[in-house]
Amino acid sequence: MGFKSGFISIIGRPNVGKSTLLNNILGEKMVIISSKPQTTRNVIRCVHTTDDYQMVFLDTPGIHKPKNKLGNIMVDGATSAMREVDLILFLTDDMKAPGPGDKFILEALKDINIPKILVLNKIDLVKKEEILAKIDIMKEYDYFDEIVPISADRGENVDRLLEIMKKYLPEGPMYFPEDMITEQPEKVIVAELIREKALQSLDEEIPHGIAVEIMSMKERKKGSLIDIEATIYTEKKSHKGIIIGKGGSMLKKIGTKARRDIENLLGTQVNLQLWVKIKEDWRDKDFDLRSFGYNQDKNR
Repeated sequence: MGFKSGFISIIGRPNVGKSTLLNNILGEKMVIISSKPQTTRNVIRCVHTTDDYQMVFLDTPGIHKPKNKLGNIMVDGATSAMREVDLILFLTDDMKAPGPGDKFILEALKDINIPKILVLNKIDLVKKEEILAKIDIMKEYDYFDEIVPISADRGENVDRLLEIMKKYLPEGPMYFPEDMITEQPEKVIVAELIREKALQSLDEEIPHGIAVEIMSMKERKKGSLIDIEATIYTEKKSHKGIIIGKGGSMLKKIGTKARRDIENLLGTQVNLQLWVKIKEDWRDKDFDLRSFGYNQDKNR
């Protein structure tokens, strides 16, 4: 059998573990993870290559009811990513009957004539009987080619999932160099790592209203250190003080955590400087959305 390759869309409700699964497969942190929903904002393309196959993954934003233009872009990107791929993974972590969010996605999948795998995630958090009961419930949706229970967080059954996925890939070329794991520029990944630390550190109402822009990223002589200047934008004046924290404590916390991951990514020491600025209602302004890299054309 020849070399196999194909494009794979990972879809599901917000916060079901799509990015965790992708990071587990890649063996590196390429997409940000948070306990808060809607962490992923763009369709992110990552690549997993072995001696006999190459899988090109589209990690999509969670499908949800949009509340602003950014939300519309996120959902458009997720739904369009379902149609132009070779395989679809639908992740769910709910071991009960499908709720409204899952039903919306299941209905959208019904008429898409592409191989589909239902992935039951977070099985480490439930009993075996619950998993078996969920599999029985989901057999009603007979357009899935496979049902695979996994724990993306612990890596349980992920190797088996990869073998099953390989079965549905067509024979094809290596689309990307074998050592490439993402097409995202370093600046984009660095900005996302900073945003991740903000998501993890800040109160619930703030994270969805922040964006991160890398203002400068310069390597010093002999590659011993990289200076990075980044701005965290927030929509409300009241949130700026919270992000900075008393005496700059919160901003320092975000910066310290982000710097560690950025150094691991770049393989060198990093001097990270963060600023906070207000950009009111940026999630509903076309110019601001484009300037932060969120636009309809990019996600299609």
